Amino acid sequence: MSNDTFNLDKDQLIKKSFDQMDHHLQGASYTMAQKLALTCRILFENGHDSGLAGQITARAAQPGTYLTQRLGFGFNEACVSNLLLVNEDLEVVQGDGMANPANRFHSWLYRARPDVQCIIHTHALHTAALSMLEVPLEISHMDNCVLYDDVAFLSTWPGVPVGNEEGEMIAAAIGDKRALLLAHHGLLVACSSIEEACMLSIAFERAARMHLLAAAAGKIKPIDPKLGREAHDWILRALRSSVGFAYYARRCLKNNVECLE
Repeated sequence: MSNDTFNLDKDQLIKKSFDQMDHHLQGASYTMAQKLALTCRILFENGHDSGLAGQITARAAQPGTYLTQRLGFGFNEACVSNLLLVNEDLEVVQGDGMANPANRFHSWLYRARPDVQCIIHTHALHTAALSMLEVPLEISHMDNCVLYDDVAFLSTWPGVPVGNEEGEMIAAAIGDKRALLLAHHGLLVACSSIEEACMLSIAFERAARMHLLAAAAGKIKPIDPKLGREAHDWILRALRSSVGFAYYARRCLKNNVECLE
């Protein structure tokens, strides 16, 4: 067995690891609607349940339209069959029922961010609790670095987010970042894929829980910015998001196979 890798520096070893991942790992094949339904079920199982609160959307093929869940159904009830295709004005293009009126700020964010393909907003318990303190989310652990320097903070609560003013405020607050903590409200994730948005939403709630636990014990110590960015780029790769999503989908489908129907 060759020991040549012991002579490589860290950058070389990272590249080698990426090459190996690209060769050996692969995600699962699901339709957009299946990914959306699975994401709802996965998030429900990972602490994002808050009754009927929260929305998920994904850009559809027709410009100015997106898929979303039907108002009146919880995340644990989302299925391919009860998703809606709506336009920017939240008018239903395909499906029965109505979209959540709070989806209006999604329309504003999609207009502002052509790179965004999926938006998730939830009132996950620990995130919601942290939002009550009016402090930014602190990323100070390796596992959470997928969010390092990628979480904006909106310190002003605009009230129920069904107006255009809230859409403009939220779109401006997140800027070019992938995530946003909204004071007295919850989390928002805006990503380049459904898989990435799902993984970052799970990471966000876990990071909020760790923030609260650590802050209760003492002062949170910051990590080295260079190492934080290194870890961010190590974790946040499209393939890794796809593989991570496939793992959570397998777990979810053991008890929720009907969501794909």
